[in-house]
Amino acid sequence: MNAVNVAKYKHIWLFVEQKQGKISNTAYELIGAGQELAKQRNCQLWGVIIGEYLDQQVSLLLEYGLDKIIQAENPKLAHFIEENYAQILQELVNEYKPELILGPATFYGKSLFPRLGVKLQTGVAADCIKISIDSGTGDVNATRPTYGGNVLAEITFNQVRPQLVTLRPKAFREATKNTNKGGGIIKRQIPDDKLTASKQVKDVVKEAGTMANLTEADIIVSGGRGLKGPENFHLVQELAQVLGGAWGATRAVVDAGWVPYPHQVGQTGKTVNPKLYIACGISGAIQHLVGMQSAKVIVAINKDKDAPIFKVATYGVVGDVFEILPALTKKLKEVLKK
Repeated sequence: MNAVNVAKYKHIWLFVEQKQGKISNTAYELIGAGQELAKQRNCQLWGVIIGEYLDQQVSLLLEYGLDKIIQAENPKLAHFIEENYAQILQELVNEYKPELILGPATFYGKSLFPRLGVKLQTGVAADCIKISIDSGTGDVNATRPTYGGNVLAEITFNQVRPQLVTLRPKAFREATKNTNKGGGIIKRQIPDDKLTASKQVKDVVKEAGTMANLTEADIIVSGGRGLKGPENFHLVQELAQVLGGAWGATRAVVDAGWVPYPHQVGQTGKTVNPKLYIACGISGAIQHLVGMQSAKVIVAINKDKDAPIFKVATYGVVGDVFEILPALTKKLKEVLKK
């Protein structure tokens, strides 16, 4: 990466993730982080959204006070394909020259930003949980967990532009609306000949069920090896259903084939930040803790009083999950009249 003349780079971009025409909640976390950085840098904050029929979603974004929003559309962009998205972003970057682009450390961000980094010949700070910017130089300093969350690595950029950073979902507070400040919209209709990806999305299949989305849920009930087998996971699912929340699992449970990967919480699964997290039969390995320890309230249920999970728990219950979970579910049904 070569040093560049950074004087002409003076605004920050957010890559706004959308799925099936609806903005992901990660966008509001990016706006919150981006607003702080733009304030430190005294520069504009722009959003970039790619897809199809996005007028309504762009209107929602404008309520958060972005200075400008680039709206790139084509029917073939309705579904995410990293080759196409990276090509569009590369051309927009070359035209408008942002100094920093923030994106979510989701499936989209993890596949898009490395590709974009290669195209722009710049670096990527991935899966960051803290970020700051030098008000004078515009260089970013970011923090990310590494070695299973045991070490926090500091990442800096030295006079390269643009700087690319993905932020871990639920690690940053969502922005509040700012209707006093509204920006303009730059619309771009992307011609078909710009979309040269060798693959295409034929269909999107949602996971069956009506449970809340794991990364967006305010209440999560998760199970670990203490449940002893997949036939007992209904205890976790039933409690989550009564509470109107989502259910999760540890990596060991997923690797054992008890439950599907989308329910995995932890370093190699989803990072969550609910108001209430109930850990059932989970010992508390660091790989799991790094994905849920920022929950507002953590309730741990485990028969081993020395389990590491109790070190991060707000409330701990030492006991048998096979006795406690049915009793708790029954009582909550009575109290909540369900």
